Amino acid sequence: MKAVVVHGAGDVRIDERPRPEPARGEVLLAMEWGGICGSDVSYWRRGASGTAALAHPLVLGHEVAGRIAALGAGVTGLSVGQPVTVHPAQVVDGQALPERIAGRGNLHPRIRYFGSAALTPHTDGGFSEFRAVPAAQVRPLPDGVDTESGALAEPLAVALHAVGRVPALRGRNVLVNGAGPIGSLVVAAAGYRGARTVVAADLSASPLSVARRMGADATVDLSRGEELPQDVDVVFEASGAPAALGAVLRATARGGTLVQVGNLPGTAAPSVLGDLVTREITWIGSYRFVNEIDDALDALRDGLDVSPVITHRFPLEQAEQALATAADPSSASSKVLLRLTTDASAQG
Repeated sequence: MKAVVVHGAGDVRIDERPRPEPARGEVLLAMEWGGICGSDVSYWRRGASGTAALAHPLVLGHEVAGRIAALGAGVTGLSVGQPVTVHPAQVVDGQALPERIAGRGNLHPRIRYFGSAALTPHTDGGFSEFRAVPAAQVRPLPDGVDTESGALAEPLAVALHAVGRVPALRGRNVLVNGAGPIGSLVVAAAGYRGARTVVAADLSASPLSVARRMGADATVDLSRGEELPQDVDVVFEASGAPAALGAVLRATARGGTLVQVGNLPGTAAPSVLGDLVTREITWIGSYRFVNEIDDALDALRDGLDVSPVITHRFPLEQAEQALATAADPSSASSKVLLRLTTDASAQG
């Protein structure tokens, strides 16, 4: 079978790998769609994502969906041909979490995540024609939700987790700074969870266009000198740019809440943070998700339309072009999808 494998910085290949067989408790998935994430781009460009560096080749991809091709021994409740997506996280051991974070599996110190080099051996992702997956990580798609939308359940879960970090969101005014794929999905998630108004801000017109189609009531084009609104109840910072923090904190109402969704750099970076103290702002981090992928599937079943975030589609064989498109600000891309089914895999 074909797989999208990163071998090092700037070196991604379409490799031939043996078609897997499902072990006991596993299912074999015939993959159909995969969404390119910033971590996939980072592995391709730098050979690392955050502190996770490649020690050997890695199959990319953790935003995936497909259909069950075979069931391993002992698997019940699933059927061949069923459309599914995947919860990409698996806790490595049974180590109990401290009481303060009980139930928050996303904060477990040792997690295997699809398409991640955080542990060695690495955990291959799902950008391949087939992938054997533990049945516990498989999530059936609701009726009416196709596998293209199913591939967006994982990033939508990230957005829903971020929105869920503010339990009393309903009826409140929201600002989302950074309208990339996650930011635009946060726009949709905030609206779905009952925000009164949602304003999206970005430095480029193309992501703001996506954000409007994802439900933003208004947009702010920072590249044109437009300013962030003031005294906003809840702000989601989705750009991950330290230089943005000063203005974002100033936009947050006194006593308001700022949720940090965008990944901040792991190295020192200058930021203006004075308003955090003088305005008594609650600054909350948001990392991946726990079980919100189930909530994402419910939202898709309920009719939440995430298709506007999809701007490009490429066949698996053009994975490098797809990565380059996702990485290029001038491409006006938001979510770039890979069609993982090839003629060979379609024939079984």
